[in-house]
Amino acid sequence: MNLKEKANELQEYFSPKVIGEVNDVYIKVAKIKGGKIPWHNHKDEDELFYIIEGSLLFEIEGKDSFVMNEGDVFIVKKGTNHRVSSDNECKVMLIENKSTLHTGDVKTDITKSIEDQLKD
Repeated sequence: MNLKEKANELQEYFSPKVIGEVNDVYIKVAKIKGGKIPWHNHKDEDELFYIIEGSLLFEIEGKDSFVMNEGDVFIVKKGTNHRVSSDNECKVMLIENKSTLHTGDVKTDITKSIEDQLKD
C-alpha cells in the first residue's frame, strides 16, 4: 500500500480512515484543512502523527506551537491537551491504540466514531 495514494482517496477533511492494524493499534490516514479540531486529549493512549504531505500547525496547551512538515513525526503523550490545524490541505498518518477516540472525550460535529473510521 502507498500512504499518499490512500490519503488521496479520502473525500472528507477531519475524517480519519483506518488503513491497517498492527497488534492493538490502528494505522489511519486523514486530511486536515482549517481549524476544526477542538482542544482534546487521550487520557490513556499516546498518539503518533506522521506528515505525509503538507504542513500542520500543532498546538499543545501551555507550550509554544510548532509546525510539522512532510516527513516529520511527533508523538503526543497520553493526557496531553492538543489540537491541530492547517491553512492548506495536509495529509497525515496516525498510529493510535484501537481504543483511542477521535477527539477524546470532546464531541463536536467533526467527531468520528471508531466504527465510522473503519468504513470504506
